[in-house]
Amino acid sequence: MKTKENIKTKKEALTAQKNMAYLGLFNSIDHNKEGIIQPYQFWNELKSHGILVDDPRLKDINDNFKKEKLKNRKGITFELFSKCIDQSILLTKSLKGELVIPDFKSFTDEITTIYNKLEKNLSGSVANYIPQLARVNPDQFAVSICTIDGQRFDYGDFNTDFCLQSTCKPINYCIAHESLGESVVHKHIGREPSGRSFNEMALNNDGLPHNPLINSGAIMCSSLIERHAPISDRFDLVMKTWSELSGGFNPSFNNSVYLSEKQTADRNFALAYFMREKNAFPENTNLIETLEFYFQCCSIEVKSPSMASAAATLANGGVNPLTGKNVFNSSTVKNCLSLMNSCGMYDFSGEYAFKIGFPAKSGVSGAMMIVIPNVMGICVWSPNLDELGNSVRGVEFSKMFGERFNFHNYDSLINSNDKLDPRKSKYENKIDGVISLIYAASLGDIDEIKKLEARGIDLNSADYDGRTALHLAASEGHKEVVEYLINRNTTANLKDRWGGSPIEDAKRSNHRNIVKILEEYLSNQFKSENK
Repeated sequence: MKTKENIKTKKEALTAQKNMAYLGLFNSIDHNKEGIIQPYQFWNELKSHGILVDDPRLKDINDNFKKEKLKNRKGITFELFSKCIDQSILLTKSLKGELVIPDFKSFTDEITTIYNKLEKNLSGSVANYIPQLARVNPDQFAVSICTIDGQRFDYGDFNTDFCLQSTCKPINYCIAHESLGESVVHKHIGREPSGRSFNEMALNNDGLPHNPLINSGAIMCSSLIERHAPISDRFDLVMKTWSELSGGFNPSFNNSVYLSEKQTADRNFALAYFMREKNAFPENTNLIETLEFYFQCCSIEVKSPSMASAAATLANGGVNPLTGKNVFNSSTVKNCLSLMNSCGMYDFSGEYAFKIGFPAKSGVSGAMMIVIPNVMGICVWSPNLDELGNSVRGVEFSKMFGERFNFHNYDSLINSNDKLDPRKSKYENKIDGVISLIYAASLGDIDEIKKLEARGIDLNSADYDGRTALHLAASEGHKEVVEYLINRNTTANLKDRWGGSPIEDAKRSNHRNIVKILEEYLSNQFKSENK
């Protein structure tokens, strides 16, 4: 039977345990052991984990720090620190390295390396068929990342506005899907890749646009968004949605681009009349109003951090990680990402899905919205386009990112030890590499051993039992692997936890050819050391 005294004692013990944990976090920031930390120290520590000072989830805590600083002129005491930690599980997870990308600094260092390599790539040209876009500085380049935990990183020209252009299409599809549902939306729009140019005069066999991510489908989506409301209210809805997706960073509107696009939209007008001829639009659709609405959506401006937040919202099943607001239903997001994966990159969509393997949408402003489901959203903006209308640097970034990290949709099906998994800590990655090395040696998989060596895995690495790749290869009789390892100057006389060496393993398993190889190797090593 529980008594009041027992309950009180248990509460006191839990409180003491919690305070000890908080003190450990406090001391990890209080490097000078002064018993006080400055706000800048606190925010610098959080920044290393990807949590920035303008994070809307921590506004109240930031305000409290400022008040305390003004009041006592010293800094953040342990008492205030503890209160703040109690208010936010985000702080605890950040400081303990428990966010989706635990080693955020190492991850962003890799992103910076990719950026610096691509910065020299000046190939391609800006979209010159829309006069206002033709005037954009082609050298600009931005990369922004936002994870599903709200970890953020921005690099390059991330404070520069750019127009959404075709990156508005997935969001307009989601808006229409939210209000009408899948069956109504796809009564007017297909969901197959077209295999044609994004603005080609072509419909599917039912006389409908092939999908919502090409021009005809995006025009159709525009006709479905709040179709009975005034055009001004419809545009307000789109702007409000982008504001919610951006996590508090409000979008703007570029009227010059809108007018420029409207003046050069003969193909889009032709597509709209072609669809009306085929009775594809809902009844009583105002064609001119629909087209103008579509051009306005393309002319919305954002910065790369806003688009990364929007992509992260899709990665997070429709919930904005910075605000916690449920912008879209998860079923809407699932359908949107399926279409982005198969149709998002114009005529490069199939190749992108095959080689790179995660959902993305490009636009002729040079913007790319990339979604890594359950992990992060990425925006790459660079105005120079390839012949298919995709950002040159955006595509190359995707390739290098996909080669470095195991985010292809189907990487989980194979043993991708040549790729990093940033969802694991750097030590976890290293441990996985050691385990993979030893397992490959036990199977005689010399190609996998070479890949792991190229990744920087030490061939002398041992598991918990002290057993190395040479132990396993000798024990299993894999002569080719044993020869490869000794040719790489691995240590042949390392002992496992039971005091066994590779040569003793080979003797125990009666692999005489391997015993002979190891005896000769050890003899040569002994002679070399005693010269």
